[in-house]
Amino acid sequence: MKIIHFTDTHFIPAGKTLYGRDPAAALERCIADINHHHADAARCVITGDLTHWGEPEAFDNLKQHLSVLKPPLRLLVGNHDSREEFRKWFPDQACDQNGFVQSVEDLPVGRFIYLDTHEPGRHEGWYCERRMRWLDAQLRGAPAKDIYLFMHHPPFDIGIPGLDRISLVQKAAFTELVAPYKQQIRHLFLGHIHRPLAGNWLGIPVSSLRAMHHQVQLDFVDHPTLQGNFEPPAYCVVLFQDDSLIIHSHDFMDESPKFDMAHSPVHDWAIMKPHS
Repeated sequence: MKIIHFTDTHFIPAGKTLYGRDPAAALERCIADINHHHADAARCVITGDLTHWGEPEAFDNLKQHLSVLKPPLRLLVGNHDSREEFRKWFPDQACDQNGFVQSVEDLPVGRFIYLDTHEPGRHEGWYCERRMRWLDAQLRGAPAKDIYLFMHHPPFDIGIPGLDRISLVQKAAFTELVAPYKQQIRHLFLGHIHRPLAGNWLGIPVSSLRAMHHQVQLDFVDHPTLQGNFEPPAYCVVLFQDDSLIIHSHDFMDESPKFDMAHSPVHDWAIMKPHS
């Protein structure tokens, strides 16, 4: 099975710019690339910060652009979003019984659990008691197969001070809840970080990737505010196999020359002859 993962589209109303650029430009190219190469993906998951300010016009703009995406779509909310506006514009996206944008689906490769770490008025991630109880039920009720978690905010520090200040607040409680299932959870997919990231937490493999619009600088100095840049965006192709999970990060806006590696494009070396 194959899914596509990308994150942090930071959409704004049509015709406006964010940091001098239109967020729609990258997303249009991303969707075209996915539709061309990965229309057969089982899911496309966007892990939050769908909009930058959460306005209805921004969600409208995003919905129009996503309408042409071919793979089935799953959306999470992040700190820049409005849960109320999200539910108005994407009523087809499942929520839990308390109205949080949380859902679960059992797919051939395992149980996918989508989490809601949004809290109005805060940039930190928030996971309250009601959300914890819901997640506990989904973990307890999981079939005896693999679990995959998707969330916006990381439940651990990553070493970039500005991001660590706005990671999940309830780290200890979340860790206590998830730890008993760490052998069953095969991967945790994250947004929010605006950087390529891989590692493990509690022994659970984790990953994130560059955002669709702007990035966070790889800078371990504690600045008063986050420092950004325009490194190129990416999406990830996630391949599920019986004995492995492989994630390929694709810089879909790369325009560097393509060539056959058996031949140099500038004839600066000869093909090595095999040893006799």
